Amino acid sequence: MAARLPLRALGSRGLRLVLLRSGGCARAAHRGTGTHGDTGTHGGTDKGSLTKQAEARVTTDWKKKLTPEQFYVTREKGTEPPFSGIYLNNTESGIYYCVCCNAPLFSSEKKYNSGTGWPSFSEAYGTCGRDESKTNIMRRPDKSLGLTRTEVVCKQCDAHLGHVFDDGPTPSGQRFCINSVSLSFKPGSGQ
Repeated sequence: MAARLPLRALGSRGLRLVLLRSGGCARAAHRGTGTHGDTGTHGGTDKGSLTKQAEARVTTDWKKKLTPEQFYVTREKGTEPPFSGIYLNNTESGIYYCVCCNAPLFSSEKKYNSGTGWPSFSEAYGTCGRDESKTNIMRRPDKSLGLTRTEVVCKQCDAHLGHVFDDGPTPSGQRFCINSVSLSFKPGSGQ
């Protein structure tokens, strides 16, 4: 795993926004300062403008690296149209990686046809039983459509991948419903 190097720490009442570079990808991480009140600014610059400048720089970097559709799905939490994804009907053995940072996410061995219109997996790559601590995915609550779902993001670069539902096959009972454009595929062994 690549070392995480802070690019810039930005002050904000009790929180610091730290941009981290990990495997060639930048991501934002919120860290508490452990104190109450202001954490200070860099060179007297307005904290709000520093945050906006840093976010704009990261956004520009992603727009250069990704296609417009990849950017929309992974960085703006969009969804590709159902039955349109390049990997929906892929039956080759191999590993599916994050299109943004190349972290391994899913194995072809756990891919199945759910009939929903998106590539579906019963578990993330690196899962041991119900333990996902060694995977490169993270789950987050998503209430964006007025209903509660569980979003799946890349643990390394915070890319939106899709959602996970509890209507999958046994033994996991899970269906990771993942956008093809958030993935890249490398043929080879499934595990």
